[in-house]
Amino acid sequence: MGYDASALPDVTGLTIGIIGGTGDQGRGLAYRFALAGQRVLIGSRDAARAAGAAEEIAVLPGVPAGVITGGGNDEVSSASDLVVIAVPWAGHEATVAALRESLAGKIVVDCVNPLGFDKHGPYALAVEHGSAAQQAAALLPESRVCAAFNHVSAPLLADPAIDRIDLDVLICAEDRDAAGVVAALAARIAGMRGIYAGRLRNAHQIEAFTANLIAINKRYKAHSGVRVTDL
Repeated sequence: MGYDASALPDVTGLTIGIIGGTGDQGRGLAYRFALAGQRVLIGSRDAARAAGAAEEIAVLPGVPAGVITGGGNDEVSSASDLVVIAVPWAGHEATVAALRESLAGKIVVDCVNPLGFDKHGPYALAVEHGSAAQQAAALLPESRVCAAFNHVSAPLLADPAIDRIDLDVLICAEDRDAAGVVAALAARIAGMRGIYAGRLRNAHQIEAFTANLIAINKRYKAHSGVRVTDL
């Protein structure tokens, strides 16, 4: 069975929370979802900073009026149907653990890449649970955790001059229905497809591969992504 966007669930009515929405990746995803008309809530430890980021995105070209606001992490997690975790790896464990109660029963999308950097460039870090997504799943036993959006270029997401982002979002999850919702959300961004890529135990390869993409981008001055063939 090939990729069939028409078989994806309708996610237009979902409210999407972005924890870490003031950072590059979170801010870019917030912009693209808002541009698609999705209701978006930007979350941050600093509610005022989140509100300021939302106000800046709200005035970008093509963003419908009233679709994006900001607030504190707990407020945003409680008010959202699906929550994206886009915080720096260093703060991942503490941030996610603090939101366990407000994220219970919800789809949580982890797009964090545990990477280190030295004079030779980026490299993948060892994670006790195997991956950032598996760490999130361990911290959020009552949530439906997926790994996705790890390889999406933040500069492309944030650039209003870019109207299509042609790449595939690889999704790892234990819950196939949750993976379908995330795939449908990815499809709300022009040019993207969401592709199921296995269970959460496979998320570490996807997170680690981001180090290779950063190296490619540096060498070729590009914003590389992933496209799966024969689908």
